[in-house]
Amino acid sequence: MSKIKVLCVDDSALIRNIMTTIVNQQPDMEMVATALDPLIARDLIKLHNPDVLTLDVEMPRMDGLDFLERLMRLRPMPVIMVSSLTRKGSDITLSALELGAVDFLTKPQMGVQEGMMQYSELIAEKIRTAARAQVRRREQQSPLPKIIHSPLIGSEKIIAIGASTGGTEAIRQVLAPMPASCPGIVIAQHMPAGFTRSFAERLDKICQITVKEGEDAERVLPGHAYIAPGGRHMELCRSGANYHIRLNDLPPVSRHRPSVDMLFDSVAKSAGKNAVAAILTGMGYDGAKGLLALHQAGAKTLAQSERTCVVYGMPREAIALNAASDIVDLEQIAPTLLKNIIGQARRI
Repeated sequence: MSKIKVLCVDDSALIRNIMTTIVNQQPDMEMVATALDPLIARDLIKLHNPDVLTLDVEMPRMDGLDFLERLMRLRPMPVIMVSSLTRKGSDITLSALELGAVDFLTKPQMGVQEGMMQYSELIAEKIRTAARAQVRRREQQSPLPKIIHSPLIGSEKIIAIGASTGGTEAIRQVLAPMPASCPGIVIAQHMPAGFTRSFAERLDKICQITVKEGEDAERVLPGHAYIAPGGRHMELCRSGANYHIRLNDLPPVSRHRPSVDMLFDSVAKSAGKNAVAAILTGMGYDGAKGLLALHQAGAKTLAQSERTCVVYGMPREAIALNAASDIVDLEQIAPTLLKNIIGQARRI
């Protein structure tokens, strides 16, 4: 098989050298070129036709977002954004994901050998995932779906969502049409610490429901969505008639923290048939066993369809386990979740 061709765009010579070393150490990929700014990159893309582009968020001459917007409109390709661990960096990165970037990674912490080994593995995995991603031409940003009208639903109901690569935009499409009368929503999205709060705040501005980062011991309220903090596990627990959030720092589950499996398992135990759940786009298998636990507990379970996934990994694994009650296109996830919740309420 031919190697994955990678092009790195970064104004830092050190980062370009690190990325080149990491990529060329992998047997299945090669760094075909590097560029210190998007204007140089434009010509290199035409020359080398790379499979994956790594793109710095903040660069001279042309902003990374401006370049990405033009690229996804004129020559769509898998792009991984390289971001600094700053508030500004996280906001720009989330904008890039909305524009069509497949994924992002943070710049390496220099001087820690063990950390660099893990970073190398992370970069290689993200490049492999990006090379298989479904990238679509973006003529313009996807319009937000209209709010769904539904009756008031009891507080014993709960919605659980899990996602990874491509998930930030998928979650946006699911939460935007949710009415204020919807049940509490708990979400595990694979994302590092420092980004989930910005993600929640951005969603909160465009949604009718309240969207926030989950806090330990916090009560889960209807009309609210709680996103697992980056780098921490989030579980749902029940106390009397109320649901609460529990955060923990246990080791990664299914290679991730936060883990969709851990969240889904806790929802299966605490809510059972009062829950509905959806597993969205993402690489790997996290969430598949958790969705099966929910299905076996009597919950309605959805898997996003292959044609609407950026990466059809997690939904495929869940479907292979017969964990999904239905396979649904992204634009139908929100109405199907609510329809199932309303159907449960009417049967009681």
